[in-house]
Amino acid sequence: MCIVTSARLPSRLWIVRHGESAGNVARDAAHASGADRITLSARDVNIPLSARGEAQARALGARFAKADAGDRPDVLLASPYVRAQDTARLFRAAGGAEGDEPICIDERLREKEFGILDGLTTRGVASVYPDQAEFRRLLGKFYHRPPGGESWCDVVARLRSVMDTIALHHAGRRVMIVAHQVVVLCLRYVIETLSEAEILAIDRAGDVLNCSVTEYRFDPDIGRAGGLAPLRYNIADHLEESPAAEVTAEPERTAGVRG
Repeated sequence: MCIVTSARLPSRLWIVRHGESAGNVARDAAHASGADRITLSARDVNIPLSARGEAQARALGARFAKADAGDRPDVLLASPYVRAQDTARLFRAAGGAEGDEPICIDERLREKEFGILDGLTTRGVASVYPDQAEFRRLLGKFYHRPPGGESWCDVVARLRSVMDTIALHHAGRRVMIVAHQVVVLCLRYVIETLSEAEILAIDRAGDVLNCSVTEYRFDPDIGRAGGLAPLRYNIADHLEESPAAEVTAEPERTAGVRG
């Protein structure tokens, strides 16, 4: 496996998926009733955390609060989606971060855009847009771009620019990113220079857990100028420390959930 190398990298990088969202209830109801669409009371960007998702964010913050100062992030970046912002905010309020810099909201960390498929269950995609279901089968999820939406490749392109921004402004810092399932996976693809087959195999192995942690540490011995070495992926053992923060996972949104 090749690792992206650069002298201008953060000393630590944590990538966190947001806590469980209130969209879970709507998703479960849609699947239970065999509906084509998920019934939501707000646009996706405004869907909040569930009570359990809030507890998950606090549990994550409490775990980091117990660590030494050098093992806590001093830069927080978040998707503009409410559930990601609230996860970062609750994490910080629980003592998970060092310093008092504001949480940086970066639109490039937003959820994958699903275009005309947004809000549809898997059954709904096959029923309402059978041509898109067939295109996705033929092209694969990495390259399929629904009308008005994005492919995983499109997400990768914007995340490469995020990593450039981190290198420019946060070299040597301890950075945490709070975002979404596809963003977590696509950042792995970028940082570890994975192949399409490798990242889709990771995706098939299981969903990225809500409030799980994926971590990298700068290693000067990687390549010519050092690089980010993967330490752990999709870890959520901190949730076991809070009775209100069960381990949960939300599949990708085109499978009937908000990611």
